[in-house]
Amino acid sequence: MDTETAEKLYEVCYMKVFSYVMTLAGNKDEAMEITQEAFFRAISTDKAFRGESESYTWICSIAKNIFIDKKRKSARFTDEITEDKPDPKKDIESKLIDSETSIKIHRILHDMDDPYKEVFQLRVFGELSFKQIGSIFGKTENWARVTYHRARLKIVERMEENEI
Repeated sequence: MDTETAEKLYEVCYMKVFSYVMTLAGNKDEAMEITQEAFFRAISTDKAFRGESESYTWICSIAKNIFIDKKRKSARFTDEITEDKPDPKKDIESKLIDSETSIKIHRILHDMDDPYKEVFQLRVFGELSFKQIGSIFGKTENWARVTYHRARLKIVERMEENEI
């Protein structure tokens, strides 16, 4: 891959790929490392991009494979039970139980733009699957997952800003 094509690919896809890897890894440092490795492999590989899918999808599949390989390697070397990472979704849901916090979160949700607000509400309050949410919007299941993830990140960000 020539330098100009590689730079353009990096500029266009980096944040999308990083966001995707964040959903897998749940850790910013690990996500950054995997994203960088994915772009390195995509740019330096002898196998050229065949154009059978979007370049974003191609790099995401490389990143997913790197993530899976890392997890397999760490599982081999770790005999101890690893502590579960806190799930931001469950954290938000547990805060919804507290009445005062609930109202603050609903205000944040009320001020959010669509489709983030509606996707989040359908998932959390409506308990719909991503496939069902995607079909409501006439989009894919993956679109619903990404939109929900972005909505969650926006809520968490605004909660941190407001110290909720």
